[in-house]
Amino acid sequence: MGLLVFMRNLLLALCLFLVLGFLYYSAWKLHLLRWEDSKYDKLGFLLNLDSKLPPELASKYANFSEGVCKPGYASALMTVIFPKFSKPAPMFLDDSFRKWARIRDFVPPFGIKGQDNLIKAILSATKDYRLTPALDSLSCRRCIIVGNGGVLANKSLGLKIDDYDVVVRLNSAPVKGFEKDVGGKTTLRITYPEGAIQKMEQYEKDSLFVLAGFKWQDFKWLKYIVYKEKVSASDGFWKSVATRVPREPHDIRILNPYFIQEAAFSFIGLPFNNGLMGRGSWTHNIQREKEFLRKLVKARVITDLTSGI
Repeated sequence: MGLLVFMRNLLLALCLFLVLGFLYYSAWKLHLLRWEDSKYDKLGFLLNLDSKLPPELASKYANFSEGVCKPGYASALMTVIFPKFSKPAPMFLDDSFRKWARIRDFVPPFGIKGQDNLIKAILSATKDYRLTPALDSLSCRRCIIVGNGGVLANKSLGLKIDDYDVVVRLNSAPVKGFEKDVGGKTTLRITYPEGAIQKMEQYEKDSLFVLAGFKWQDFKWLKYIVYKEKVSASDGFWKSVATRVPREPHDIRILNPYFIQEAAFSFIGLPFNNGLMGRGSWTHNIQREKEFLRKLVKARVITDLTSGI
C-alpha cells in the first residue's frame, strides 16, 4: 500500500511538472510570436515610422496646412508611435508634489526622495508652476528644442527658430552674438548647477529658469539661488557653479522628475537599477537616447535642432 501511494504521488508530481512546463513553453512561444508579428519593438515603439496618422485620426487633422499649429496633433501621433504614452503629471513640480507616488520613492534624478523640505521651501517662494499666462492662453503651441552643438553655425535659422511659440534651450548654450543662426528667443532654459550660465550678462531678458535636478545638491543650490543666499562651493559640485541667476523667484521652475524617469526607463530603455544612476554603458545609453529622438523627429512629434541627431 505504501508503494502504491508513493507511485501515485510521484505520477501526480510528474504530471504537474509536465503541465507547468507546457504552459511555460507555450507562453514563451506566444511571446516570440507576438514580437515577430508586432508592429512595435520591445520598448513599445512603432517599428516603421512615418509622419502619417492612421485614417481614424488623419481626418481630424486633414484641414491643417503644413507648418500650422495643430491642437492635439503631437499627442495623437505620439500615441500612435508609442501606445503606452501618457502625460499624467504636470511639467513642473507644484504644491501637490508629495502626492506623486512615481517620484516619491526615488532619489534624484528620477524622484524627490529626501528633498521634500528643500522643494517645499523653493515652491513657497516661486509660487508659479506653469508656463507664462500668455502661453497658457494659447489653444495650440509649437515647440522647438535647440541643442548646443555647432550644427546651426552659418545656417541663418534664427528667424525660423524665433517663430515657434516655445523655444527650449539647454544649459549654457549661448544666444547673444549668435542670433542670426540660433535665434534670440528663449522660453525655457533647462539646466543644473554645473551647466548653468555663470555670467549674468549672458542671460536672456525674458525666459523661465528650469532646474533639472540630478542630485541632492542641485535642490540645495536652487534654494540658495531663489533666496539669494551665498552658494557654498563645498557642497559637492564637480565643477564651478553659478552663484547668482538674474531671475526673480516667479521665473524659476523645477522640472518634474517624472519625465526624466519616463525618458530613462520607458523611452530609452536604461536598466532600472532600483532607480539609481550609475549602471550600464554610457555610450550605449547615449545611442539609445539619440535613436529615441530620431524617431520623434522623423515622425514630426517634436522639432529638434542639435548636432547629433
